[in-house]
Amino acid sequence: MSARPGDEPSRAGNPTSGAGTGSARSWTEHRERSNLWTLRLMRWIALTAGRRVARWVLHPIALYFMLTGTTARRESARFLARALDRPVTWRDVYRHFHTFAATVLDRVYLLQDDGCDLNLRTTDIEIMDAPLAAGNGALMIGAHLGSFEALRALGHRLGLKVAMVMYEENARLINDTLAAVAPQARLRTIALGRIDAMLELRDWLDEGGIAGLLADRTLPSPTGRSRTLWLPFLGQPARFSDGPFRLAALLRRPVVFMTGLYHGGRDYELRFIQLADFTQRPADGADIDRQVHAAMVRYVAIVEALCREMPDNWFNFFDFWADDASSPAPVVL
Repeated sequence: MSARPGDEPSRAGNPTSGAGTGSARSWTEHRERSNLWTLRLMRWIALTAGRRVARWVLHPIALYFMLTGTTARRESARFLARALDRPVTWRDVYRHFHTFAATVLDRVYLLQDDGCDLNLRTTDIEIMDAPLAAGNGALMIGAHLGSFEALRALGHRLGLKVAMVMYEENARLINDTLAAVAPQARLRTIALGRIDAMLELRDWLDEGGIAGLLADRTLPSPTGRSRTLWLPFLGQPARFSDGPFRLAALLRRPVVFMTGLYHGGRDYELRFIQLADFTQRPADGADIDRQVHAAMVRYVAIVEALCREMPDNWFNFFDFWADDASSPAPVVL
């Protein structure tokens, strides 16, 4: 189902369909335009000097981007004020930038065979046992929270196939970044928007593969198969697309929430949470809508709780609450 042209998103607590603009434009216009030269330099330092030296280099890099990235710095402060529920300091914002830089550096190691001896511990991974044992693969929905590469590395260690499901432009950006960070690595992507994408994803899951989607960014415009909803998030309504959940409903798959949380040092925690089960076909379209909506509400609640627990792992450095009339004035640091 798609939102109708001219629909006005509600600013109240009740979710309504939106026009898919606003915050969608915000992230597409300010999405990660990583400096490929800088990434290649970091790769050289990481692999030549080792992780200990590379970690020291992160401090001036994180400080530079914090000082020069006015928009990212402002939005980091706005997010942290919501997640921490207190006034934000320079130290808070710097730690946020440094945590992001640390996970980017660790991509180099996670995409190597040995992972540089990073510690990947798991919480409730047994949730994955049933779908994998049944040969149905696993459909995971996450957020820009922590490191997806940690899941890929864990899958490699366990002999599992892991793919990322994303739209074609995102897939191109991800592949360009990977080419700069780890040229030998090949991240399997399933690009949505193509005619055969659904069949490719179905076959991947049927063959026992793991497919991951990130559902915390809306699309540039609504499609015929998804709509954008306003849902309460950290005190104010924010936009979320129901596309990933409608995809799971169409494929009749159980869905697990997964995130690779960075705890500092060498430690990552891969946390798995049962999210929804779309294996049973609802009686009608209204039931599908209710099922999808319930899954979205649970998803947003999980992400919100994790943001409060580990706010430095949130890597959306843009105005996540764009177009919200009650949005507070920008925080100036």
